[in-house]
Amino acid sequence: MGRPRRTTVPLDLRFPIWERIFLIAPLVLVGTREADGHYDLAPKHMAMPVSWENHFGFVCAPTHATYVNAIREREFTVSYPGQDQLVAASLTAAPRCDDGTKPNVRLLPLEPGSVVAAPLVGGASLQLECRLERTVDGLGRNSLVIGQVVAARADPAALRSAERDDADVLRESPLLAYLHPGRFAMVGESISFPMPADMRK
Repeated sequence: MGRPRRTTVPLDLRFPIWERIFLIAPLVLVGTREADGHYDLAPKHMAMPVSWENHFGFVCAPTHATYVNAIREREFTVSYPGQDQLVAASLTAAPRCDDGTKPNVRLLPLEPGSVVAAPLVGGASLQLECRLERTVDGLGRNSLVIGQVVAARADPAALRSAERDDADVLRESPLLAYLHPGRFAMVGESISFPMPADMRK
């Protein structure tokens, strides 16, 4: 006899349901260039690949500098911070100073992009440089910003290969995950997913 079914309760859709449950998401830092030439970094968790063809997207409000910068410059970067960069990454979400600057950005080691004029985070496990492809606006107060990846670099320890077991890759280079709302976890232990033999992408 199987386990008894759990009962569910309805959620009030007058409020965002995402505040009522935990969701696993990546924590990335999106880098853009300001109009005055300074660099900006902003943490995002509604961010992920949006195709099998090297497209990456993130959700942002059109009122945020990240959105404005990405639209104006037509490019952005994405850095996946390492576990030792969690605190510095979180501080990039602090409000701007009265002069519009974000001094906390300097707490992270910045590197220039090789193709786009926006910052990357040194020591990140994965670095992406993207050219803006399109936006999907009108998602409530938010928009989806989509870019084509035009350059990418990764920490060798984080790369999958035929010579290494996937479980060992994650154990040696755990992923930093954001558990919305307001928590985080390190993902280092894993088991193979039971994929059907004929499953296709």
